[in-house]
Amino acid sequence: MQDQKIEKIAAVAVNITKMLLIIFLGFIEVFKIGKLLREKLVVEFDISRKWASQNYSILKKRLVERKVAGVIEN
Repeated sequence: MQDQKIEKIAAVAVNITKMLLIIFLGFIEVFKIGKLLREKLVVEFDISRKWASQNYSILKKRLVERKVAGVIEN
């Protein structure tokens, strides 16, 4: 009877350990995915930042050209 009790307690302990290990490994995977996403987003943000900067420069240049041509009065 005592042996069965010890076996049940051991089985519960093993199952709890398995569950905690699965949760831990799940968190590790989530953090890995987050890190990869962050790296990819940084690259995308750099591309977007360059594109926006180039377009702003073009618009600013056109505005100056229009002012010089007398189209805009300010």
